[in-house]
Amino acid sequence: MAGDGHHGHAPVRFDPALERWSQMRENVYQHFTFTRRATRHVMLWGLVFPAAIAGVAMAYDDKFDWAGKRRGESLLAKAPAVPVVADDE
Repeated sequence: MAGDGHHGHAPVRFDPALERWSQMRENVYQHFTFTRRATRHVMLWGLVFPAAIAGVAMAYDDKFDWAGKRRGESLLAKAPAVPVVADDE
C-alpha cells in the first residue's frame, strides 16, 4: 500500500539532464582543478573580501560608543565640541 506509487505508476517523472547535473554536483570535488578563473575566485572571496570587511571593521572599531547613551546624545566616542553661544547682554 505505502510506496506503491499510483497503482504501479511512478508519481514523479525523472529528468535525465537533472540527474546528470545532480551526480556532477555530488562528485565535483573529485574533478576540481585550479584554473585561472577558479584561482581568481578563491583569491577574491577567500582573501580580498574578508580583508575588506576586516579593514572596515577596524576603521570603525573605536569610532562609536553605544554604552549608556540617551536619546539625542552623540553616538561618536569622541563627540565634537559643541560651540558655546555667548549672550550679548
